[in-house]
Amino acid sequence: MKSFAEINDTNEVIRVLVISDSDAPDEETGIAFCKELYGGTWLETSYEIRKNKASPGNIWDPVREAFLLPKPFPSWTLDETTCRWKAPISYSGSSDRYYWDEENTQWVSP
Repeated sequence: MKSFAEINDTNEVIRVLVISDSDAPDEETGIAFCKELYGGTWLETSYEIRKNKASPGNIWDPVREAFLLPKPFPSWTLDETTCRWKAPISYSGSSDRYYWDEENTQWVSP
């Protein structure tokens, strides 16, 4: 099974389809299959070939050839290796109950 993301003219992911290997033995054939069914612009998506697996609302970055999540906060920067957003201060807490305080640019426990 392979996944294909439809992107609009601003490179935002509209939807993602999972296609059987018989209908998508390679990216080119899978794209043609999706276009035949729905029209539009399609790309194969997976962690291995596009750094992140696409979801609706993600952005396709053709320069990095990667799907990016929307930037969560203005102070965060993109890790060029993983194409994931990073806080200016690494999270080192032992709990998942912290949240990012953008005004003070720090992790805060509720």
